[in-house]
Amino acid sequence: MSKQPNNPAEEPERMPLSRRNYLLLAAGFALVVLGFVLMAGGGSDSPDEFDYAMFSWRRITLAPILVIGGFVTEAVAIMKRFKR
Repeated sequence: MSKQPNNPAEEPERMPLSRRNYLLLAAGFALVVLGFVLMAGGGSDSPDEFDYAMFSWRRITLAPILVIGGFVTEAVAIMKRFKR
């Protein structure tokens, strides 16, 4: 039997995401984790005392922006197609 010529349908499939996509996914995941770490804490040791540290700029503003930015980065990393 002779070999058939290479058919374009028989070419090996490429990975759907490139290395850049995976790096962006890792960066987005790091942003989400950093945002949740910045949101953590702020409670008082005693339930009888109220601690205003719970309403700091870091927990109310910065951390949610980082989390949303991380999710946007994740979406861009999945949707973006880099040229090879």
